[in-house]
Amino acid sequence: MRAFTDAFDAIPFGTHKAHFEGRSYILTKSAFSDGKSQKLVAEELGGSDYISLNFYRLPSSDLLKPCEMPEAKVFAFVTGLTLV
Repeated sequence: MRAFTDAFDAIPFGTHKAHFEGRSYILTKSAFSDGKSQKLVAEELGGSDYISLNFYRLPSSDLLKPCEMPEAKVFAFVTGLTLV
């Protein structure tokens, strides 16, 4: 989980272009509840891929909640993307 957290924290809040596995995406990272809840949504430009997740900063530990997709998919995306 540390690799995910480090990669997720490196993504600035706001909307950005990114590349992942040879494809281009537009992604938005938002924060709610004083940063305790964060959301990332990414859409492939010119394609059909979609990434959506919520990341919760809890006192006991961080919690990753992908939105209707496998955790492995969002983990790979966040740790493998390159911002443009």
